[in-house]
Amino acid sequence: MTPIKKISAALLLLTIVFQTATAQVAPNKIKNIVFVHGAFADGSSWAKVFPLLQAKGYNVVAVQNPLTSLTDDVAATKRAIALMDGPVLLVGHSYGGMVISAAGNDPKVVGLLYVCALVPDENQSVVDVTTPYPAPGSAEFRPDAEGFLSLSPKGIKEYFAQDLPLEERKVVYATQVPWATRATTEKVANPAWKNKPSWFIIGLEDYMVPPALAKAEAKMINAKTLELKSSHIPMVSQPKRVAEFIATASQQL
Repeated sequence: MTPIKKISAALLLLTIVFQTATAQVAPNKIKNIVFVHGAFADGSSWAKVFPLLQAKGYNVVAVQNPLTSLTDDVAATKRAIALMDGPVLLVGHSYGGMVISAAGNDPKVVGLLYVCALVPDENQSVVDVTTPYPAPGSAEFRPDAEGFLSLSPKGIKEYFAQDLPLEERKVVYATQVPWATRATTEKVANPAWKNKPSWFIIGLEDYMVPPALAKAEAKMINAKTLELKSSHIPMVSQPKRVAEFIATASQQL
């Protein structure tokens, strides 16, 4: 090999090493991220975000909340946190904001990130949080005889996931998980955002957590915010923007 070729090969190797290093999480930054889904969903709602973060070296886990009560969902989230091998950034979507506000008091949790979420103040329930800000989508809740709520086809297509292709909206409707009405009245004491840094993604076309409510919540918790022209589920419709914001938040802890 000629000297020029040797130098070229060395430069190529250095470039590959540099690119590989910069693609990973910076040293001493948070690598564990626990994701909490909201009502009518499950952990797969984060599926488009995960590969983007895993490619950067993050350890990501989705909680599978039973949606049977706030107590049950907080317990499921705490079990996921306990399995992490270090500090955790806790991410919650929609009703999942209530869950992370309670579970976030775990000492492993060092930050909270809310995505189009409900955020309680002291001793507030879902009903307490949402009553001052009626959401168009709530008119499409359908209770069953067992005390569980589902969303109507119109609720999914026009208010929950309206920025997804029609075929994806049909899948969201078909795979939704019913939400126990009892979860809407359980209160959160000592919400974790009072003593931990927070971030917030606001969906400007969110008909489930209206932008006025999201902005008021973000102000209340002094969160760093990202506004997206999205429906209630930006992690599905705009996963790259959501993943970038989460990665940025982790680097600020």
